[in-house]
This record gives sequence, structure tokens and C-alpha cells, in this order.
Amino acid sequence: MHIEFDGFLISDDKMLLSVEAVAGFLERSYWAAGRPLEVIEASIRNSLCYGLYHEGRQIGFARAVTDLATMYWLADVFIDEAYRGTGLGKKLVAAVVDSEELCGLTGRLGTKDAHELYRQFGFVLDEGRAMARRPSGV
Repeated sequence: MHIEFDGFLISDDKMLLSVEAVAGFLERSYWAAGRPLEVIEASIRNSLCYGLYHEGRQIGFARAVTDLATMYWLADVFIDEAYRGTGLGKKLVAAVVDSEELCGLTGRLGTKDAHELYRQFGFVLDEGRAMARRPSGV
């Protein structure tokens, strides 16, 4: 997938990704601060990944963990702080959920503060059914 608009590019080409940019944002996030670089690299290798670029610089990222048949987990969505509030997050999420690989699958995600963003794309709170298991020691 390559979507170009107004000097921006959304692409699922992993060769374009800047692991350093992804790691830098995740270190500043509430959900992944302290995640080791080797874990970030493995998560990119084993997921569908989408980068958002402006003039060749990565300014956004999202990844989907999926079986490509029934469901996906949307994770690590970010927009560089300097570009927030411009609608680019909506464009990135739309590109992901409407992608050929994911558009017919059930999507899941976890968020502490972006419920309104994801509601625009059909995500609903599913309290009472979802459960999580964390690895021991984490």
C-alpha cells in the first residue's frame, strides 16, 4: 500500500520504516516506555506495519498483529508530537483499518485516552468480555 497526499505518504513497506523513530516514540509513550530495542525489532518483523512519512521523514506508525483470517490487534499507533491535531492520525488509522489485509477482519485495540478517535472507525468499548494475561515478571 502506498497512499500519497499533500506531501505525505502512508506505506506498508517495512523497508521505509525508521526503527529509531519508532523506538524513540515508544520510549515516550505510556504503554511501551522501557520496551527493549530487540523487542521492538521483533514486533515489527512479526506484524503488519504502516508508516506515515513527510518529506522522507517518518512521523507516524501503526502495527497490526493478525492471523489474516479472523482478527487483528491494532498497536503502537503514534503521530509525531509536532504533527498532532492535523488529522494525520485519522488518515493513518483509516488506511490501516481499510487496508486490503484487514478490512474484513475484527479489530481490537487497547487505549487509555484515544477512545473518541477509534470510535470514528467503528471500535466500541467491550468491557466485561476482554481479558489479558501478562508474562510473569512484567
